[in-house]
Amino acid sequence: MERRGFMGKRERLNAFQLFNYGWFVLFTLICVFPFYYLFINTISNNDLSSRGLVLFYPLDIHLTNYANVFKLPGLGLAAVVSLSRTVIGTALTVFSSAFLGYLFTKNEMWGRKFWYRFLIITMYFNAGLIPWYLTMLNLGLVNNFLVYILPAIVSPFFIILVKTFIESTPAALQESAQIDGAGYWVIFTKIILPLSMPILATISIFAAVGQWNSFTDTLFLVTNQKLFSLQFILYRYMNEATSLAQLMRQTSGAVNIDLTNMATPTSIRTTVSMVVVTPILLVYPFFQRFFVKGIMIGAVKG
Repeated sequence: MERRGFMGKRERLNAFQLFNYGWFVLFTLICVFPFYYLFINTISNNDLSSRGLVLFYPLDIHLTNYANVFKLPGLGLAAVVSLSRTVIGTALTVFSSAFLGYLFTKNEMWGRKFWYRFLIITMYFNAGLIPWYLTMLNLGLVNNFLVYILPAIVSPFFIILVKTFIESTPAALQESAQIDGAGYWVIFTKIILPLSMPILATISIFAAVGQWNSFTDTLFLVTNQKLFSLQFILYRYMNEATSLAQLMRQTSGAVNIDLTNMATPTSIRTTVSMVVVTPILLVYPFFQRFFVKGIMIGAVKG
């Protein structure tokens, strides 16, 4: 009887594992399919793609769309702007979050409770779009590359995560360093930063994705084409896909151009989307392993 009960329990466990694996495989396919759908439409017959006939596998494969998209004006400069704001903005955001999170763990910090509550309040209230624009204008950040960097340096959510993470580390490490004569800066750089790498890697990917995907700041605050970000270029090209497709046909000298390679609004939208989203997709897997550990340890505890 005991053996039969054990076998029945084992069969139920195997059935649950099979269902669990099947569900996660299905969920993964649902998440991956939109990117796969975009990709197969970028390399398929443009006429079939525009008519919605490319669904599960590419048809009449070609790479003309990518060659045409990389010729679009302003795309290369926009990529440099987006890469620069992502690297610089992420580095400064992570450093400030780590340092402020460390300071908020110190009872001797002047006005610690007041400043911490003031920081949290900013997560729930904002003045609105017009006051935000006027503030940026008065600070001289309109048509300024620093508009991509300075407003994002202090992030309350990231600071809270780092603060909670540091509070979960053994206090004896900092106390022993203080006994040896180490100051706050030495403790922060030699002890806190190495211990906080999981949470810092987590907020790094959050900040990087936020910087890379942002386009509203460009939309409202930037008119200088040299400062346009890649996402804003995507936004503009998505809205102008029809006229761009006509322009590409004209520049191709195209009276009897093959419909397979002829640019269409659909081909423009899908190809530009793939070009913009691919870099962050390539970076994401390298930081993914830090996610669970960083978020679980740095989570706000009740």
